[in-house]
Parts: sequence; structure tokens; C-alpha cells
Amino acid sequence: MSKLKDKHIAIFCVIGLVLFSLTLQAQSKKDLERKKRKLQKEIRLTNKLLKETKKNKELSVDELLKLRSKINARVNLISTMNVEIRVINKEVSAIEQNIQELEDEIGRLKQEYAKIIYYAFKHRNTYDKIMFVFAAKDINQAYKRLKYIQQYAEYRKSQAKAIVDSQVNLKKKVEKLQLVKQENAALISLQEQEKQQLSVEKSEQEDVVKKLQGKEQQLKDKLKKKEAAKRRLQKAIERIIAEEIRKARAAAKKSGTTSKGFPMTAEAKKLSNSFAANKGKLPWPVVKGIITARFGKHPHPVLTGIVINNNGIDISTTKGATSRAIFNGEVSSVAIIPGEGKVVMIRHGEYLSVYSYMNEVFVKKGDKITTKQELGVLVNESGKNKTQVHIEIWKGMTKLNPEYWIFRK
Repeated sequence: MSKLKDKHIAIFCVIGLVLFSLTLQAQSKKDLERKKRKLQKEIRLTNKLLKETKKNKELSVDELLKLRSKINARVNLISTMNVEIRVINKEVSAIEQNIQELEDEIGRLKQEYAKIIYYAFKHRNTYDKIMFVFAAKDINQAYKRLKYIQQYAEYRKSQAKAIVDSQVNLKKKVEKLQLVKQENAALISLQEQEKQQLSVEKSEQEDVVKKLQGKEQQLKDKLKKKEAAKRRLQKAIERIIAEEIRKARAAAKKSGTTSKGFPMTAEAKKLSNSFAANKGKLPWPVVKGIITARFGKHPHPVLTGIVINNNGIDISTTKGATSRAIFNGEVSSVAIIPGEGKVVMIRHGEYLSVYSYMNEVFVKKGDKITTKQELGVLVNESGKNKTQVHIEIWKGMTKLNPEYWIFRK
């Protein structure tokens, strides 16, 4: 009887490990579902922005960038679905294995129970049991025989209950398996639809690129103006940073301290450390949007052989949207840069965040700013149905990639 009990414990341990594995997979599925919903939300927003852009009869690079953003999101969505399908397939395998183990266990329990019933049938006479007890050599042996008869009866009950419980559990697992298989079939069907849509969008992208390539000189002229505006913005930022460093060093020298870097008060240092600690968790500079131009050097989306160097990132958003601060700080400057609109620069200790493309600003130099505070209304370029914010993050004189700092939606 002890061996049987040990065997049952081992079987239930195996079932427990399978259930634990399913719990981990369920958690992974939940994360994938969350990611999938975010990507679907991004695609819906991009479609809305593209619809607005297409109201402009003239084809633009902005339309191409939004289309590329949507294609990237859909590729990520399909990839996420692939992972989710693999997770579900593993779940199906685990449940099927669990079902097989339960069926084997029920078979063993029934065989053992049959033996118990057969033994009970052979010794069903109550007189035989009484005689078995009274035939003992002494009172101690009689007590042990009585306890054995009681334990045997309890064991019969426990075996019967184990069979019933295992059958109920088996039924639940079979039902769960059917649901998971249906879920997998629905996901595969949805993924196939996404692949078909991706194919349509890639064809559309190729068509847009061909049409834009026919406007090469026009695009070069626009790029030249854009690069000039970018240089003006960078010079303005560098000038403001240099002036702030000069003033900070002069103040530090006056108080009897010297520093080669960016001298900071205890309060500024605390703010700087807090900003750094929130890397990857800072809010977006707009309530909703999609990244259409990334940080660093990239080939021009249409013009062959031309490389664009972006000091920050561009986020396309809806008409009438406002820009907002990504962290607490103090306004260092509000400037007007031709080609960049009104620009707000906010100091966060050693760090500086810069927000461009506003036509109306709500703050002024010296204002104390809080996280997510609105800074101004973004420009809606006339005739282009294009609204975006350009954001840069600097540490001293070093440009940083804002994508690494804001929360990844």
C-alpha cells in the first residue's frame, strides 16, 4: 500500500509541473496579447493619420514615412502572432500530455480498485473479519489487525474518490484543449489576413516611392531647407547649453568650487539623477502618435545616395495636438527657429529636452515645469495635413536617442 501511495505522489508531482508550465505559458500569452493590442492600436492610429495626409492632393515623403511606419508595425504584429501561435502549440502539447497522463492514471487506479473489490468480495463475510481479529496471538496484534481493516476500508474510499476526481479533471482538460485549439485556429486565420494586408501595403509603398522619385529635384530643394533649419536649431541649442555651462561655472567659482563639466546645485543634481533613473520610462511628448523619423544617420527614403542625420526623433500626431514635457524641469529657452517653428528647451539638471514644431507656446523662460505639462500647440502644416513634434535629448553637449528614454508603447 505504501508503494502505491508513493506512485500516486510521483504522478501528481508530474501533473503539478505540467500545470506550472501552463501557468508560465499563460503569463507569456498575456504579454503577447498586450503587445498585439498595442501594435493594432498603432496601426489604427497610423491609418487615421494617413487618411488625413492623403487629403492633400500632392504626394509627400511624410505619406511614405507613415506608410513605412504602418508596414513596420504590421510586420511586428505578424511576428508577435507567430510567437503567440508557438506558445499556444506548446500549450496544446502540454495539455495533450496531461490528458494522456490522466488517462493512464485513471487506468491504473481502476485496475487497482478492481483488485480491491475482488479482494473485498472474497472476504465479504463480516464473520471472517471478526475471526481475523480474534485469531490474533495477543491484544497488540488484534489491535493492529483491526486498524488494518479500518485503513483498508478508507483506502477503498480514497481510491474511488481518486478515480472520480481524475475523471472530472480529465473532462476539464479535454474542454480546455478544444478551446485552445479554437483560439489557435482563429489566430492563424487572423495572421493570414494580416499577411495579405501587408502585401497590399508593400505594393502601395513601392508605388509611392516610384512617384516620389519623379520629383527628385523638388525633394532635394525641400531637404536643403530642412537641413538648414536643423543646423539653425542645433546652433541655438549648443549656444544655450554653452551659456548655461558658463553661468554655472561662474557661479561655482564664486562659491569657491571648480568643475570641468556642468556644475550643479544639490537640487539640480537630484533632478538630474532622477531623470537618468527614469530612462525608458519617460512619457511621450504627445498623448498619442507614431515615430516617423528615428535618431541618427539613415538613408533618405527616396533619394539614392543621400544620408539624413536626425538629432532626435519625429513623432506624427493628430491635428490640434499639444506637445508636453517628458519630465520635471525648468524652461531654459523659448525660441523661434525658421523651419522648426517655436522651440521650447527644458533643463533637467545635466539633461536638456528640446521640443520643436509649435505655433503657440504656453510657457516662458524660467518657468518650473512638471511631467506631462502642456508646452504648446503643434503646427499643422498648411495644405499638407501634417502635424508632428520633433524631440531631442541632450546630456551636456552630447545628443542622446530619445527612443531609449521614452516609454516604448
